[in-house]
Amino acid sequence: MWYAIISQDVPDSLEKRLGARPAHIERLQSLKEEGRLLIAGPHPAIDSEDPGSAGFTGSLVVAEFSSLEAAQTWADADPYVAAGVYQQVTVKPFRKVLP
Repeated sequence: MWYAIISQDVPDSLEKRLGARPAHIERLQSLKEEGRLLIAGPHPAIDSEDPGSAGFTGSLVVAEFSSLEAAQTWADADPYVAAGVYQQVTVKPFRKVLP
């Protein structure tokens, strides 16, 4: 089943994000290679593709896992969690309807 992992950043998270980004992207790449990643990306802090120093306010990952517990375990092990980028992470089932 698909699960949405919705993360909210701590204030002024950009420096922490940049430091942990390679490891974070590596995990997402693994999901992609396994055919389990539907979509992933950050939420810019301003209305811009490249928010520059404004940074980001959080992230969204929609990926396939065997259970809610497995999705939560994966989310808890995110390098952004370890680096203190995220202040809150919500994991919940997602049902893809369109497209």
